Amino acid sequence: MCGITGWVDFERDLRGERAQLAAMTETMSCRGPDDEGAWADEHAALGHRRLSVIDLEGGRQPMVAQEDGRELAVLTYSGEVYNFPELRQELTGRGHSFRTRSDTEVVLRGYLEWGEGVVDRLNGMFAFAIWDVRRQELLLMRDRMGVKPLYYHPLPGGVLFGSEPKAILAHPSVPRRIDADGLREVLEMVKTPEHAVFSGMYEVRPGQVVKVSRAGLTKRTYWALEAREHTDDLDTTVSTVRGLLEDIVDRQLISDVPLCSLLSGGLDSSAITALAAKGLARDGAGPVRSFSVDFDTHGEEHVVDHLRGTADAPFVRDLAAHVGADHSEIVLESSEMADPELRAAILRAVDLPPAYWGDMWPSLYRLFQAVREHSTVALSGESADEVFGGYRWFFDPEAVQGDVFPWLASATRAFFDDKSLFDPGLLQKLNMPDFLRDSFSGAMGEAPRLPGESGADRRMRQLSYVNLTRFVQALLDRKDRMSMAVGLEVRVPFCDHRLVDYVFNVPWRMKTFDGREKSLLRAATRDLLPQSIVERVKSPYPTTQDPAYDRALRRSLDAVLANPSSPVLPLLDTAAARRLLGSAVGDISPQQSRTGVELVLGLDSWLTSYSVTLDL
Repeated sequence: MCGITGWVDFERDLRGERAQLAAMTETMSCRGPDDEGAWADEHAALGHRRLSVIDLEGGRQPMVAQEDGRELAVLTYSGEVYNFPELRQELTGRGHSFRTRSDTEVVLRGYLEWGEGVVDRLNGMFAFAIWDVRRQELLLMRDRMGVKPLYYHPLPGGVLFGSEPKAILAHPSVPRRIDADGLREVLEMVKTPEHAVFSGMYEVRPGQVVKVSRAGLTKRTYWALEAREHTDDLDTTVSTVRGLLEDIVDRQLISDVPLCSLLSGGLDSSAITALAAKGLARDGAGPVRSFSVDFDTHGEEHVVDHLRGTADAPFVRDLAAHVGADHSEIVLESSEMADPELRAAILRAVDLPPAYWGDMWPSLYRLFQAVREHSTVALSGESADEVFGGYRWFFDPEAVQGDVFPWLASATRAFFDDKSLFDPGLLQKLNMPDFLRDSFSGAMGEAPRLPGESGADRRMRQLSYVNLTRFVQALLDRKDRMSMAVGLEVRVPFCDHRLVDYVFNVPWRMKTFDGREKSLLRAATRDLLPQSIVERVKSPYPTTQDPAYDRALRRSLDAVLANPSSPVLPLLDTAAARRLLGSAVGDISPQQSRTGVELVLGLDSWLTSYSVTLDL
C-alpha cells in the first residue's frame, strides 16, 4: 500500500518543479514509510511513497517501462492486485519479460499490452496513475468498490492528483475553500460520489477512469453494479458464496510481510478470520494472528443501548479458541479518546472534520497503531453489512420506505446527525432537508432495475445500491485514513467485486431466508464458526460508554466558546451550546450530545489548522 501524487501541465515545463513535486510527495509519507521516488518529464511529474508488501526490493516506484532505451509509460501505483500471478503468466506468454516479482510491474506491462483495458482485468484494491509518454496523456484509475482513494484538481493546462487531498493542497495554486455544497457534505452523513468537499477538487469515482490529455479531461465508467436475474436456487447460492469467499481470502493471504486479521467477534470478522486460519493451516503457515479492541472501562460494565446488545470480548475469545488463533486484545483508555493531540493527528490523516462516529476514529487509530507493531497487513470484515444486508435499517419499515438515507431515519439518526448546536439561520440558508432529499433521490434513481421488477424487490435493490455506493464509501474512507496514517495495509475481502456483483442480484427474500440479517453469509460459513457467533445478533464497532469521554468533549467545547477567534463561532447557536454545557451528562441523549459536540469540535479544528475559507 502506498501514497501517490503527481502533476500534469501541458503549458509549462515541469522538469524544474522537482521541489514542488517533493513537497506533494512528502505529504504521503505516512502512507508509504518505506521508500520514496519521483519521475519528471517536460509535461508530467509523478511522485510515490511506498509501503513495501510484495517484492520488497524490486517494487520501487514510479516504475518506468522502456523499449530499446525509449521510455513508453510510467506508473505510480497504490494497492494490491490479487490476481497478478495469473496476469503475469498470461503476459509472459504474450512475450513480456519481468524484472521484478511485484504486482506493480504486472499492471504496467498489462497497460502496454491492453491499454486502459487493463483495468477490466484487475482483481483488487487499487488507485494508480499512468503517464503514457508516447501519447502524452495521463490515466487515473480506481478500483471498483473504491477501497483505495484518489483525488484530482483540474488546472487550465492539466491536472494535480493525489491519494489524499493533502497532496493536492500542498500545491500553491490550489485554494483552500469550500462553498455551500461542500459545507452540506461536512454537516451531513452524506458522501456524494466524485465530490471532494474542497472547491475545485474531485474524487475519482469507484470503477472510473479519468483521462487527461491536450484535448482536456474525460471520464469513463468501466464498472458499475448491474441488475441481472438470479437463477440459482438457495443451496447453489450458499455454495457459490462459500466458494467465492474461500478464493477471495486465499488470494488476499499473499504477502511478503507479517499478516493478521481484525476480529470483533461478529459474524463478518469471524468468518474472515476462520477462512484465513483454514487457508494458512492448509499451507502450513498458521496459526492466524488476530487482534481485537476494547476499552478499559465502559463505566461500570457494558450497557445495552439501541445499537449494541452485547459486548464483543466473549465472542472474540470463542472464535479465537475455535480456530486456534494467536490472538491479542488491544485495550484502550477511554479517557484518551478525547485527547486534543490525538484528534489533531486524526484530522491530519483525514483532511476533513472526522466528526461522525465520534470516538471510533481515535480508537481505530490506536488499534491500528498497536497492530502495526506486529503486522504490516490486516484482513478486515468491513462491508459485509452492505453486501449481505446486515444493518438494522434494512429491517425498519420507516427507514425502508422513507425519503432520506436509511441511516438517517429516526432510529439511528442521532448516531450520525445532530446539528442542534448550529445557527438555525445557517441551516435554513443551506436548506439541508432539500439537500438530503435530492441526494437520496439521486442515489435511488441511479440504481439499476431488472425488467418487470417492482414493489418490495425493487425497493430493496435500490437500498442495497445506496448502501454499496454511499454508506460503504464513508466506512472505507475511515478505514483507509486511519490505517494508512500508521502505515498499515488493511484488506477488505467482502469488497471483492465478484462477490458484491453476485450477492447484489440475489433476491432480498433469499438474503433473509432464515428471517435474520446476513442469512447467506451465516449459512455459507456456519461450519467454520462456534455456535455462539452463528447465533449472535449484529453489533456495531464498539464505542466507549464512559461518561468521562463526554465530559472531556464538553471541556473542549467550552474552550471553543471562550475563544473569540474560533472560526466555527459564526456558524453556531451559542445559546444552545451553552445550554448543553449547563446540563448534566446524561440529561441529553448521550449519543446525540456526543455527535453534536464532535461535529462542532471537528469543524473548528479543521477551519483553523487547514486555513479553510467558507464561500457561503
